[in-house]
Amino acid sequence: MNRAIVHMDLDTFFVSCERRNNSQLQGIPLIIGGGDRGVVASCSYEARKFGVRSAMPIRMALRLCPDAKVIRGDHEMYSNLSHTVTEIIQEKVPLMEKASIDEFYLDLSGMDKFFGCYQWTKEIAEAISKETGLPISFALSTNKTVSKIGTGEAKPVGRMEIKALEIQPFLNPLSIKKIPMVGDKTFQLLSRIGIRTIHTLSEMPVLVLQQMIGANGKELWKKANGIDENPVVPYSERKSISTERTFTTDTMDMIELKRLISGMAEQLAYQLRREKWLTSTVVIKIRYANFDTETRQCKVSYTSADHTLSRVALDLFNKVYTRRMRLRLVGLRFTGLVHGNHQMNLFEDTEEQMSLYQTMDYLKNRFGADAVGRASGFDFGK
Repeated sequence: MNRAIVHMDLDTFFVSCERRNNSQLQGIPLIIGGGDRGVVASCSYEARKFGVRSAMPIRMALRLCPDAKVIRGDHEMYSNLSHTVTEIIQEKVPLMEKASIDEFYLDLSGMDKFFGCYQWTKEIAEAISKETGLPISFALSTNKTVSKIGTGEAKPVGRMEIKALEIQPFLNPLSIKKIPMVGDKTFQLLSRIGIRTIHTLSEMPVLVLQQMIGANGKELWKKANGIDENPVVPYSERKSISTERTFTTDTMDMIELKRLISGMAEQLAYQLRREKWLTSTVVIKIRYANFDTETRQCKVSYTSADHTLSRVALDLFNKVYTRRMRLRLVGLRFTGLVHGNHQMNLFEDTEEQMSLYQTMDYLKNRFGADAVGRASGFDFGK
């Protein structure tokens, strides 16, 4: 049985959410992001024409497009609308994966015998736009990679079907940058030896690619040839990661407790980034010496940034720890997870913070999770 995999993407999601609530923002260059030292979280197609793109410093974006209107963004509104879209899709398909706040994969394999997969997907997209007022694009093909590339080519508000025999003719003329796993460094490396189109890449010997870029060489060759066996992973909001610490001796040392919570937040945030997750809920747990246990939680904009998560965790701890009594346990949990390809909270990130995370994660990946950390969460007594 041929697989039928759909990739759906809410077009310029943050921008569309703002325009949904304010029609005066239609048709103008719009940038969503932090302050002057922040970076672009999203931008409208009108701003993209000037060269503005996500993760670009806002100062640079305004030099390229001085007439752009900058909005800090409404995290809660974006999360709520994403949840609404998720519910609409879940009600209509047998298997759905939420890849990020605005991206979804649908597995409709076998549904053609009941109803055309393309027609089904088209009706889902129309239902989303009708109920939320948000534009959405999609592509239907035999696997996740081709569908995702197809959506990118179909935007904005585009619909595309790439059948099995059409995959290679569709992929061949495209830039290798269109392949999801090709970043700037890989693109520059391959470009230096004349590999700029997917067609050229697809004809490269696998062993040569492995020698050039390591273990990912074979995977890159497979994607260039339209091969991707990765399954659609069922979405569940109950997924979480957590850690907790039971003390040998009950304590009420506030400096030590807050240091510990900061360290936990940093540890879990690194795990999120390593496994490509974003969290939307922070939960703190404490257990007093008399075994009374209390928890407090807080919704956050999807993020994997430990400076954000640590601040929220410490704030929750201050709210939940209300008795002058020793503690025997402290725990921290991140839940409401969605896949988020190493994304961070662009609304609060600055250029310096993004560079810091990239450097710290590189050192942790190479030398171990404890190789480097923030002073607030580091145990100098180790």
